[in-house]
Amino acid sequence: MKKHIVAILLAVICAGLAFAQSPAKHTPEKLRTIIGVTHVNGRYHLTDKEFLAEGADQILALGSRVIKVWFHKPWNSYSFNSQWPKCKNMVEIAQTPYFRNLFEKPFETYILMCFSMGQYEGYFRNGLNDQQKAEEQKRFYELTKHLLTTYRGTGKTFILQHWEGDWLIRAGFDSKTDPTPTAISGMIAWLNARQAGVNQAKKELGQNGVRVYHAAEVNRVVASMDQNRPGLVNAVLPHTNLDLVSYSAWDSATAKYNDPNVFRRALEFIAKNMPDSPDFGNKNVYIGEFGMPENDFGLEKIQQAIPAAVDTALEWGCPYIVYWQIYCNELAKGKGPAPVKNNRDVRGFWLIKPDGSKTWTWNYFQNILNPHAANHNAPLCVAGVPPARPE
Repeated sequence: MKKHIVAILLAVICAGLAFAQSPAKHTPEKLRTIIGVTHVNGRYHLTDKEFLAEGADQILALGSRVIKVWFHKPWNSYSFNSQWPKCKNMVEIAQTPYFRNLFEKPFETYILMCFSMGQYEGYFRNGLNDQQKAEEQKRFYELTKHLLTTYRGTGKTFILQHWEGDWLIRAGFDSKTDPTPTAISGMIAWLNARQAGVNQAKKELGQNGVRVYHAAEVNRVVASMDQNRPGLVNAVLPHTNLDLVSYSAWDSATAKYNDPNVFRRALEFIAKNMPDSPDFGNKNVYIGEFGMPENDFGLEKIQQAIPAAVDTALEWGCPYIVYWQIYCNELAKGKGPAPVKNNRDVRGFWLIKPDGSKTWTWNYFQNILNPHAANHNAPLCVAGVPPARPE
């Protein structure tokens, strides 16, 4: 009994320290609306529930009310225990039972990775003609109109974004290749057409108890910042009028985790190049991805990197900070096929492992999002040092 009492007291002290040492002084209630988790293409499942809902419910149990999901071809990302209908456009995806169920859950913000359907995602790299711009605008107008109408009065926010744009504009993952002038001009036109569709619907219908925003996502910021390399952040964003920009922060928050100042400078660099928006002003940069694969880096580095990233993003004023992710989406080399059962079969981008156990990072987030939760199955006070905490 004494051991149980001591454990409970330690958990309470750890949670108290986590909140008390937060310089931003955010309450847990506020942090739940800022800190979110991605759920996409996990390589395992733990229940017989349809997979989109399974991951969403895990994120709700963590305490977060912000979720990022793949709205583009979701049948590829959420196939476990699911029978997706055929969909011809984004509105039909939103009308599937799976997304209707997700949008009825008590999340406040949904970040949807989406592309209009009917052509290759990076078709803009060859430039856009007037007809293509009009079609892109129409598709985002229709989706925004559906969301504004269907979820009027719910208090929900929907953010429509693409995935890592610095790879998308390059048509590959070669960091030594710079985007072509045609791809740059095409992406500017493409992003502005998407935004125009969102704006058109909002002007027509208003935002009565529901909000819809549009965002780009940058991911090669450090190279542009330190080497003046052309990228989405400095060659495209200044010529757009977007609501928000998402930063997939692997090149700073992960690669440079020992020096949080790199991450901070990257946020400032993005904001400098991103035109202000009416609702978010000059703080219209959010963290769309950050994390660290545990099986590659080890727990000690995670305990340094993750709190440092959260501290920096909160201090800077990011409206959202989205962790990658609830279940790991990347198989370890030579492992598979999915669904896997062994924790070593994936790289470790996770809050919950294939064996169902919760990670240190789960407990870190739970202690700041939901400090009164009883189920903390891994200690935050490690080796006599204070717990990780958001500043």
